Amino acid sequence: MRKSLFILVSLIVLSVSCSDRDDDLTSVQLRIKNSSSLTFDRVLVENEEHIYENVGSDAFSDYQEYESAYRYNYIQITSGEETFVLQPIDFVGEEELPIGLYTYDLSITEEGEVVLEFVID
Repeated sequence: MRKSLFILVSLIVLSVSCSDRDDDLTSVQLRIKNSSSLTFDRVLVENEEHIYENVGSDAFSDYQEYESAYRYNYIQITSGEETFVLQPIDFVGEEELPIGLYTYDLSITEEGEVVLEFVID
């Protein structure tokens, strides 16, 4: 009896632990990783609808839903009194991202330029 109960519990735990975190997604989910030594007080991505706040150095934000997103985007970072901007020139040839989990890994150079590394989670 104990053996049967153990096997049943093991199977339940195994089946629950095998699901991917992106199995139930219905939209693009995007988060920010701060790879700089600064704390990002505010990160605006694309427009005022997508604002991430208080992303510490080497930390991640929570995911936010997007109706559509691209491998890169307009980004405005505020850290203290300083503002840093990444302004894409155009999106010609760029395709919308499929439903999934993504990260914009952001850093700032010594010259104050925003560097974006796109990561598929």
